[in-house]
Amino acid sequence: MKVASLKELKDELSHRSKEELLLYCLQLSKFKKENKELLTYVLFNATDEEEYIAQIKKEVELQFSLINRKNFYLIKKSVRKILNMIKKHIRYSKKKETEVELLLFFCVQLSGFTPSINRNTTLLNMYNRQLLLVKKGISMLHEDLQYDYELELQELVQK
Repeated sequence: MKVASLKELKDELSHRSKEELLLYCLQLSKFKKENKELLTYVLFNATDEEEYIAQIKKEVELQFSLINRKNFYLIKKSVRKILNMIKKHIRYSKKKETEVELLLFFCVQLSGFTPSINRNTTLLNMYNRQLLLVKKGISMLHEDLQYDYELELQELVQK
């Protein structure tokens, strides 16, 4: 079965009634958890981005506190899971400020993690990649925000 392109879908949806569109959205939300999460973001969280970021930060803190610290294999697996969750929420938002804020928070959490990530190459590389993404994201923001985030980044790097 050939999957329709985005343009074809958009054209077809423009000819549908409001009730049909509502039905399609509900049907989509039943199939994948990510569809439901995206719909939740669009309907409830998109208007208050700061609260959305705060909720994600709280979840990240909780996930970091639950990490099994017995060996680095389990730590790496958990940290990757946390990072994937953050990236998913960044995709929902599509805002560079949210991306920078969440990745900076992730880096702060990871740098303060015990046992130290400096003892594991994979974790250190993951941390450095996220720092590069933060730097790249900062360069795309407004000048005032760039300055604020640049200060946070410098403080993090000096630790």
